[in-house]
Amino acid sequence: QVQLVESGGGLVQPGGSLRLSCAASGSDFSIYLMRWYRQVPGKQRELVAGITSGGTTNYADSAKGRFTISRDNAKNTVYLQMNSLKPEDTAVYYCLARLYFRDYWGQGTQVTVSS
Repeated sequence: QVQLVESGGGLVQPGGSLRLSCAASGSDFSIYLMRWYRQVPGKQRELVAGITSGGTTNYADSAKGRFTISRDNAKNTVYLQMNSLKPEDTAVYYCLARLYFRDYWGQGTQVTVSS
């Protein structure tokens, strides 16, 4: 079973930057589909960014131009670089690994952008 450990969240001012990391277990990381989601209390979970095993990326409209998802298969890690942060980006950010028909979730990391 895949285990995911997230890190990098914290408190930043508007316009600041953070880089989230998600380290995955297993030797098959290179074939995982990896995604970042975020969730605000009282709201639905939102897909922020995804990256395929081949490196193809996709982003929510709110993240385009500001966020970058990347992966380092040698380190079994996916990253989310977040720049020009806005108060609306405040949420718990979750890492997802999808292997075949199975999904694995990280514990989440809090990102707070003050106003």
